[in-house]
Amino acid sequence: MGEFFNSIAQSFEATFITDNRWLQLLNGLWVTIQITIVAALIGIVLGFLIAMIRSTHDMQLAGKKCQKFGDRVLKVLNAICNVYITVIRGTPVVIQLMIMYFIIFASSRNGILAAFISFGMNSGAYVAEIVRSGIMSIDKGQFEASRSLGFNYKQTMVLVILPQAFKNILPALGNEFIVLVKETSVAGYVALQDLTYVGNFIRSRTYEAFFPLITIAAIYLIIVLILQFFLKKLERRLRSSDH
Repeated sequence: MGEFFNSIAQSFEATFITDNRWLQLLNGLWVTIQITIVAALIGIVLGFLIAMIRSTHDMQLAGKKCQKFGDRVLKVLNAICNVYITVIRGTPVVIQLMIMYFIIFASSRNGILAAFISFGMNSGAYVAEIVRSGIMSIDKGQFEASRSLGFNYKQTMVLVILPQAFKNILPALGNEFIVLVKETSVAGYVALQDLTYVGNFIRSRTYEAFFPLITIAAIYLIIVLILQFFLKKLERRLRSSDH
């Protein structure tokens, strides 16, 4: 029994204490958080922009209210957005990351920038479909009522449609960000020392898999639980505002 606890203590020391490896894990966590935050911001901006283009195209095409030139421009933009979503959602994120690092940034090999753009673009494709579905779920009568009150298209979207759509899509949007956190675990493919990379590095040095891998899993779980906690609070607050 004593030998068992001694081996556990030695494994713990080798994983966290030797060479200040706990600091390496903290640095890896910071890299993961950086990638997640920046990629989420890129995904939100890109996703909302694409969703607005696609939903505007669908609604104006149905209503046949576009001018000829504006209609052609909108069709081109919508076609580009469709290709973007198809390609991004149809290919693995790790391949997108490696293309960005080894091809797009081949000269500079800027891993952190490649990760920001790759994960941001990947998230943006999913956010776009989530937001578009939320916009299209709003009853068309809301658009007609807003127009009858003198609102233009932009005012209708910002003041009437998007606030209602946001409440509907919040759970799906939250799930997308949780998935994004876990997807960043492949950042090590482009030599970024994120949390997973550091944990695997420690495992390769200590020949001990238990503490490094369990620690990584626990940290990701804690991050996800924190996100879920705040998302649930936000959902409750939005529901309470309806009454």
